[in-house]
Amino acid sequence: MVNLVLFWLISLTGEALVPSYRYHFCSNETTFIPNSTYQSNLKDLLFSLSSNSTREIGFYNNTVGQNPETSVYGLFLCRGDLTPDDCQDCVSTAINEIVQQYCPVEKVALLWYDECMLRYSNRSIFSVVEEQPTKFLWNVLDITEPDRFLKLAQTTLSDLVPLAANASSGAKKFATKEVNFTVLQTMYSLVQCTPDLSSFDCNRCLQEAISNVSTCCSGKQGGRVMYPSCTIRYEVSPFYQIQAVAPPVPAPVPTLGQPPIPLLLPPPPGKSGISWPIILAIVASISVLVLIALSYYFLRRRTKKKYNSVPDKNDATDITTIESLQFDLATIQAATNKFSEDNKLGGGGFGEVYK
Repeated sequence: MVNLVLFWLISLTGEALVPSYRYHFCSNETTFIPNSTYQSNLKDLLFSLSSNSTREIGFYNNTVGQNPETSVYGLFLCRGDLTPDDCQDCVSTAINEIVQQYCPVEKVALLWYDECMLRYSNRSIFSVVEEQPTKFLWNVLDITEPDRFLKLAQTTLSDLVPLAANASSGAKKFATKEVNFTVLQTMYSLVQCTPDLSSFDCNRCLQEAISNVSTCCSGKQGGRVMYPSCTIRYEVSPFYQIQAVAPPVPAPVPTLGQPPIPLLLPPPPGKSGISWPIILAIVASISVLVLIALSYYFLRRRTKKKYNSVPDKNDATDITTIESLQFDLATIQAATNKFSEDNKLGGGGFGEVYK
């Protein structure tokens, strides 16, 4: 029944992803009896994993069973760049193959593909760092300048560790990076943890994996360390979807002779930008501000002109020249009767005043 449901789920996705098998592990120390309660719980667990394989985070874990003796704990983890549909294809394939081909009666099982990992056990495996079983894989081709290449791989992977480990709660603990090794060769690197790990545990798991690179993969064009809780990988050819994880591309700079590139792009088809009423309101507001500014400017000019204007020539009190204020002493003595007290009007800080 479970297999029929899984076949139906795969058929709905159209062209299914074909996962690349890498390694499996089954513990012969613990097995279950066919048609037992454990097998029934395992089928329910695998069905729940398949049903949740389209989650955006690419990860899900669950426990089925009330009795500790027959409970099953399981999870899947898809590579961080996979689409939900591709993740579902990989998980569905893993569920079918792990019970039919690799681990038909084992209670503890682990299956790795390039695209995803499936794991279940008769004990809790959640939120704890697991480094066993460990699998090392390496590229069969040799690399030139092996020491420099190895150092670049270790440095690049170490730079990615905090990006994955410090991801926010509920996000993928996943990071990739591309760096140039030579003019013609690029190194592609990836690190990933299961999202149920804490930042500290994810960091510890990845650092431990990186420390094994020099042992397993020195001198090769690529290497990979796989733990149940985390994985690292680097190659000279792309093995993940770069466009799915690439940072935003900066705006191009116009060359000489080309018109400048507009910073404000038109809204995409089917989506409106700023509505016309808002545009009209903005234009009207700007127009009012301009009129107010112009009115203030001309008002100030008129006021200034008024204060600096020449007095009317018809005014009887008009004073036209400085010379009109100057008289000789004889004229003043005659006018004041030689400064007579009868002609004196008073006195002040500037002296005495006469008629």
